[in-house]
Amino acid sequence: MDRENIKVLQLLSREFPNRRAAFAEIINLQAILNLPKGTEHFLSDIHGEYEAFKHIMNNCSGVISEKVKLVFGDSMTRQERAEFCTLIYYPVEELERMKQGGAIPRHQYLQILDRLIDLTRYLSSKYTRSKVRKAMPSEFAFIIDELMHAQKDEDNNQAVYHAKILDSIIGTDSADEFIIALCTLAKRLTVDRLHILGDIFDRGEHADRIMDLLMNYENDLDIQWGNHDVLWMGAACGNPCSIFNCINNNVKYGNYEVLENGYGISMRNLVLFAEKTYKEDDGMDPLKKAISVLMFKTEGDMVRRHPEYMMEDRQMFGKINWDDYTVEIDGTVHPLKTHDFPTVDREDPYRLSEEEAVVVHDLVHAFRHSVRLRQHVDFLYAYGSTYKCINENLLYHGCIPLDEDGNFERVDFFDEPVQGRAYLDQVDRIARQAWSTLDPDSVDFMWYLWGGRFSPMFGKTIKTFERTYIRDESTWKEPRNAYYTFHEERRTAKMILHEFGLYSDRSHIINGHTPVNVKKGESPIRADGMLYIIDGGFCKAYQKTTGIAGYTLIFNSHGLRLKTHQPFTSLKQALDENVDIHSDTEIVEVEEKRVMVGDTDEGVEIRERISDLKQLLKAYRSGLIREKD
Repeated sequence: MDRENIKVLQLLSREFPNRRAAFAEIINLQAILNLPKGTEHFLSDIHGEYEAFKHIMNNCSGVISEKVKLVFGDSMTRQERAEFCTLIYYPVEELERMKQGGAIPRHQYLQILDRLIDLTRYLSSKYTRSKVRKAMPSEFAFIIDELMHAQKDEDNNQAVYHAKILDSIIGTDSADEFIIALCTLAKRLTVDRLHILGDIFDRGEHADRIMDLLMNYENDLDIQWGNHDVLWMGAACGNPCSIFNCINNNVKYGNYEVLENGYGISMRNLVLFAEKTYKEDDGMDPLKKAISVLMFKTEGDMVRRHPEYMMEDRQMFGKINWDDYTVEIDGTVHPLKTHDFPTVDREDPYRLSEEEAVVVHDLVHAFRHSVRLRQHVDFLYAYGSTYKCINENLLYHGCIPLDEDGNFERVDFFDEPVQGRAYLDQVDRIARQAWSTLDPDSVDFMWYLWGGRFSPMFGKTIKTFERTYIRDESTWKEPRNAYYTFHEERRTAKMILHEFGLYSDRSHIINGHTPVNVKKGESPIRADGMLYIIDGGFCKAYQKTTGIAGYTLIFNSHGLRLKTHQPFTSLKQALDENVDIHSDTEIVEVEEKRVMVGDTDEGVEIRERISDLKQLLKAYRSGLIREKD
């Protein structure tokens, strides 16, 4: 063995100090390879809709309801199953509701505990006992483990032991805490890994609460950044363009709360400046006017500093005819909605006035120094990336930019042209550099990722100016990258998968970003089943247009299942009436043989670990490394 291998084995020997320990771990790992793979849950485009997201997380896209029916279908009525599921989803709230008519009787506690133990025993069947034990709340782990694994014997001793434990739980007034612990365990065992394909922020009211929920999520998790996520990441870096786009998005949907209460970012100076500077005589709100002018001034200056972005067509203030307040777009002259531009210098329309400069300075400071926002952005960088390859699937939010011939678009922003995977890797590197070093060019690039023409998170030409100032909606249409035409084709999907090193017949692209308009006959399944669009449709503003509340995807050991969801009503109705989100299930792919852990990326890592342990055994046997008791 060379010196480096010996060093690695010496480190490994600290964890496994003798042959017995190494043997035991090899046996454990070999057993894990032959267990069914855990369930993966894919969600996208949550857009601040906290209650709907929390419910989808709690019911695991309807999987818990399916498991309850499977285990208790013959012993519980439909209404009883609905009540039981509500308890699992919201144990704290449901127990409180149950107590409104008086104390919960002992026999009801016993029934609930017995049913939860039966359910968790069933859900734990595809995991090792050690993994299940680690998933249990530590304070109750020993007791839950005993209850789940109690077996009948000749003298019924185990049943008596089981009953005595339950009596003690109820007798010590611990039943509520124990029920909450079992409900938490059931949800943890239902989904092994959660994938969030971007756009956590904007539109809905409580993106901050969603981030808190994800930060407390105890199973494996990964995030693929969406354009709304990188917008907030750029704002946290102090980029003024990103900041005013963030503010614009939240003011548009009436979400002051996430800015002021969620992140402690005061809008007071901006509001006072708007009220003092702008009029209300043309139907546009003064605050909206102030935000829009600051947004387009800072963006115009940004494009001027970065000609490599090729976004000169977005320097719209420079195209306005200030004599009659019109703008020419594609040969047609359009009047603006307002003539109220008191801070715009016609000779230099992107220059900030003194008062505007103060407002910008204050907001940059507020975004950069929001403690809670920094915590959330730290988390996005720690668990997020531009894309992820996992278990033969490729995950990303927006697109892989393509040219008009359907080939990978060459992007010239960097030292040398890049395309395909190399471009996304470069985007990932620069995004991390923006946060870790606050390099000005990298921070500016975060805004480009929000709405740039070749942004893999966006892939369109953004038309915020037209939507703000022009009534003719034909100007609002945002031309899309060629990806959105070619991604329907099997050839394109295969080209993209091969670019990322995925050649298996089981490989898929899982993509968010684009709402699927069911009313117009659109399908989330593209490229002959090689690509899935799973825009979650959480945003209420889109649901009337699309006709549904979006899709989620479940990948378990038996195959892929696409879940189509109807809109979530409210947490109150879910609790009061045991109303679940109605979800239709479509089995889109069935595995010929059950997928085991050994068939996954985790299996590759386990086999590497086994190989290392076998090398350690050789080192022990040869005396190269000394064993310890």
